[in-house]
Amino acid sequence: MADLALQNSGLSSSASVDRSRVLTRFKVGDATFKYITLGSAVTVLVILGGVIVALIEGSMPAFQAFGISFLWGQSWNPVTEKFGALAPVYGTIVTSLIAMLIAIPIGIGTAIFLTEICPPWLRRPIGTAIELLAGIPSIIYGIWGLFVFAPFLQSTVQPFLISLFGPIPVLSSVFAGPPYGIGTLTAGLILAIMVLPFVASISRDVFETVPAVLKEAAYGLGCTRWEVVRNVIIPYTRVGIIGGVMLGLGRALGETMAVTFVIGNAHRISASILQPGTTISATIANEFTEAVGDVYTSSLVALGLILFVITFFVLAAARLMLMRIEKRTGG
Repeated sequence: MADLALQNSGLSSSASVDRSRVLTRFKVGDATFKYITLGSAVTVLVILGGVIVALIEGSMPAFQAFGISFLWGQSWNPVTEKFGALAPVYGTIVTSLIAMLIAIPIGIGTAIFLTEICPPWLRRPIGTAIELLAGIPSIIYGIWGLFVFAPFLQSTVQPFLISLFGPIPVLSSVFAGPPYGIGTLTAGLILAIMVLPFVASISRDVFETVPAVLKEAAYGLGCTRWEVVRNVIIPYTRVGIIGGVMLGLGRALGETMAVTFVIGNAHRISASILQPGTTISATIANEFTEAVGDVYTSSLVALGLILFVITFFVLAAARLMLMRIEKRTGG
């Protein structure tokens, strides 16, 4: 390798350049590059470790005051300093599930249309529009959701859902109550719009990696377009699809400003997704500047620690799932 490097550098045996000095320069360059990349990796680990330590240290007063019951306590009263994390955790999970239930089929369907069905002249405008959706600041989504989307839902969609599912058992509880406009469903819909570009863009990119010979072979066997998508494209790209879905889920779990505007910020658990609620990130954003007292502040930090743990386990489960898929497919 050293000889090859010397040849590439334009040096020859007849040159007067000291061979040992050139080799030393190459070694120093490689060592420098190695330690720079190692330092970058260690820096990331140090930052992550610092965040974890700060969250644990900051949340200790809350756990010392309420014990492990802080995780399932529903009370959130700054006056009496009684705090529990269940309502924000419930709101975080429910809004994220609503968002992913809507964003996954629409995002994957959009990617299939762009790669397999859409005319070439229309692909770029639609693809650019999707990328623009991902670039809009979250506070813009929040303002639009509060002043435009929520009133629209209050006057049209929510009354329709209440009248439609009202006579049906179980669903009548899910869609119960007056149409406020804001609430858990509205927050979930806003989150779906926000994570949709991630799912659609990544799915489109991985669909474009499918070798054309595989699709042509399937078409040659008489498969329809739907059969090619179902039996060739999706199985070939499922690892990438899951990665895009997990990226969108991570965004949904941690989204703050847009959700804060439209969820209603009520610390209670309701079976109805039309009622106001709250999430972990919305609670922290709303109350951190007003928190007075160690227990109040520590309870908010403890919510951040819980959100960190939830995100960590979601990403770890996604990684484990990808490893199993790769192992099963021999990847």
